[in-house]
Amino acid sequence: MKKTIFLTEVGLRDGLQNVDTILPVRDKLYIIEGLIKAGFKQIQITSFVNKALIPQMADAEELISRLPRYNDIIYSGLVLNQKGLDRAILTGIDQVDLSISSSETYSQKNTRMGIYEAMNCLKTMVERAKESKLKVRAGLQCVWGCVYDGKPNENKILKMIDDIVEMEPDIISLADSTGMANPLTISKLLEQVFKRNPKINLNLHLHNTMGLGLANLYSSLSFGINNYDTSFGGLGGSPFIEGSTGNIPTEETINLLKGLRFDIKIDIKEVSKISLWLEKKIQNSYFGGHIFRNL
Repeated sequence: MKKTIFLTEVGLRDGLQNVDTILPVRDKLYIIEGLIKAGFKQIQITSFVNKALIPQMADAEELISRLPRYNDIIYSGLVLNQKGLDRAILTGIDQVDLSISSSETYSQKNTRMGIYEAMNCLKTMVERAKESKLKVRAGLQCVWGCVYDGKPNENKILKMIDDIVEMEPDIISLADSTGMANPLTISKLLEQVFKRNPKINLNLHLHNTMGLGLANLYSSLSFGINNYDTSFGGLGGSPFIEGSTGNIPTEETINLLKGLRFDIKIDIKEVSKISLWLEKKIQNSYFGGHIFRNL
């Protein structure tokens, strides 16, 4: 029996946050309907962040109020602090994707908190989100390095992951935010993570900055991970990380996993239609993927 891999589409959030063009809500809803038609069950649609700093996400409340609702579709939004969580709870979104950084410098740039303050904040947010009956994903950014602070101390990373495990979120997401990982470092860290926490439920959020995103995904498959973030057309990147580029492209990821005989219940051609449609609205230089133009 084929093993199923579940993809969370993050193009609407991670993909659009670094794009100069601000899409209207009607265009975002068009993309969401296309993603649902393609077979996605989990879609990260926005982030609850400072509207002045990330104007592309300023329409979070309106977007959520106009979402098409289906029993089997989970919509999520990125949350970085208590104020963002307050907003998310009021919208009635299905899931919050809480996230902090392992890099002191990036944490300060992204949230104006140090990593220890951010960890305490994360614990409080996980508890409050659970009390509000939301699904909770807790994430750690820059796990494999950061352009500001370089390679992280592995023991520090493992301790931070242990701390998040103790919070008991529904799933934990580890992010290679700057694309500094390679297949060897992916395997090395994951081996230690699973040794310390054998039952951990992991999602990986991989960026393709150095062109190793899919190789890193392949390296992680041997650990039994079956949840990954992808972005249509390979859009993505943090506005607060110099040289940041997109996530692993959804189309390339589907192509790889199907070639490896995994069960992927997402139509690659329907996803590529979205990327082609959006490419006409924004500069094609934002797209890190390629095969969507050839499907």
